[in-house]
Amino acid sequence: MTGGNAVAAVTFGDAAALRALIGAEPLVSDWLTVDQASVDRFAEATGDHQWIHVDPERARRESPFGGPVAHGFMTLSLIPALLGKTVALKQRMGVNYGLNRVRFTSPVLVGSQLRARFAVESVTDVDNGGVQVEWSVTLERQGSERPVCVAEFITRHYF
Repeated sequence: MTGGNAVAAVTFGDAAALRALIGAEPLVSDWLTVDQASVDRFAEATGDHQWIHVDPERARRESPFGGPVAHGFMTLSLIPALLGKTVALKQRMGVNYGLNRVRFTSPVLVGSQLRARFAVESVTDVDNGGVQVEWSVTLERQGSERPVCVAEFITRHYF
């Protein structure tokens, strides 16, 4: 996968800065191009070699999408990387805690450019001095009004 024009990450150093994002405009990532080599590597890593992902010629002939598409879970797996390029947290550590309400609302054809919009919905104190952040995430495909994925992404951060 390749990125487009670099977007400078917004830096936050504490939980108060994250709380200030509740209700604010979403943070928007840079565009990322989904290429066939990345789809093939994901197929190899997960064992999901369905032809709609890894056989471009057959996908062009037989799939309803007109070409190969990225795995839904590959699309989902881009969220942490896109967040990390959009938000820089000065923290001791951070972990992906989970996801809620994930929907794959449109296919991601190979060659598509994607970006993410991250809106902070809540910031809650957790044990060991950390905070849990619930992000509303919308993955967009360039040139399309319809998102390709929507999800609630939950992270934990320890400052």
